[in-house]
Amino acid sequence: MNLLHGVGDFFSLDIGTNSMRIVQLSGSSQHGWTLQKFAYIPIDQKLTADSSDLGKKRLGEAIMGAVNQAGIKTKNMAIGLPASKTFTSIVETETLPEKELKKSFKYEIDKYVPMAINDAKADYVILGPSPNDPAKTEVLVSSVAKDYAESSMELIEKTGLNIVAMEPEPLAMARALSIPGAIDATMIVDFGEKSTDLVITFKNQPRLVRSVPGGFSVLIRAVANGLNVREDQARQFILKFGLDQNQVEGQVFRILNSHLDTFASELAKSVRFFQTKYINGKVGGIVLSGYASMIPLMTNFIEAKTNVSTMKGNPWQLVRTTTEQQRALMNVASEFAVAIGLSERSND
Repeated sequence: MNLLHGVGDFFSLDIGTNSMRIVQLSGSSQHGWTLQKFAYIPIDQKLTADSSDLGKKRLGEAIMGAVNQAGIKTKNMAIGLPASKTFTSIVETETLPEKELKKSFKYEIDKYVPMAINDAKADYVILGPSPNDPAKTEVLVSSVAKDYAESSMELIEKTGLNIVAMEPEPLAMARALSIPGAIDATMIVDFGEKSTDLVITFKNQPRLVRSVPGGFSVLIRAVANGLNVREDQARQFILKFGLDQNQVEGQVFRILNSHLDTFASELAKSVRFFQTKYINGKVGGIVLSGYASMIPLMTNFIEAKTNVSTMKGNPWQLVRTTTEQQRALMNVASEFAVAIGLSERSND
């Protein structure tokens, strides 16, 4: 298993709470990417939560159905690991020649993994000189419980597919949504169904990775209870009216505002933490993904609360697509950040 590095010819799989995304790209980061194959499959939340043998079998069948629908031929795949199942941190170590550093860090990695190294699968990437101290080198370390990783691999292998790489979803998401050529640091926020992932990138590298409790489902329940409507209606209200105070007599806004105020405070806290650690690392922009990019006026709300320029992210920014593909993706394009990021992994 390869947790972080390049993997050759493959497709990517992102299994979310209520949908599955598959992407296969051709090209490279240097010359640009082209969308070859893709699939978007809605799935029942109960299916992804079912850890029984029958549940795993049904999930495997759903995966193969998506692969066949996309028309993908290769059996090699990269899969995203939920932030809740992984631990990712950026650590500093003494600067050494690359060969010596790799040899040294291989035996030191257990110091940075929050579990017994025999119970984990861990990997690392050397980011380069620390922006704070040129005498130090920053290294990104990521780990996942061995039982979870092996269970995921077993599920996939029973379908006849082959996992050649696993990567934490926040890192994949950040790769797809990072602003090309950005001078200042950028915070990338993916507001998911049950949790929120955020990554701050600086000088083309991730420097802070966090998972914030709470997601879109919290807002749905709040609006459903506040307006005494069904949850499917509450979802529609949020996505249609969002934070517009002039809609529904401002009722949806008032409910969302009380919950999102805490969320915005967490983002502001992360900005302050980053800027305290990296003295010269100003956060110049926030990029919203997932439901955060779909809720009307969310960008205005976050910008007002954090005093940081905020915009909707576009995971397809570096991917060439046909008009036909764009039409097929129109209503779900914003949900592909993790799948695209996985497919944009370097093959160098």
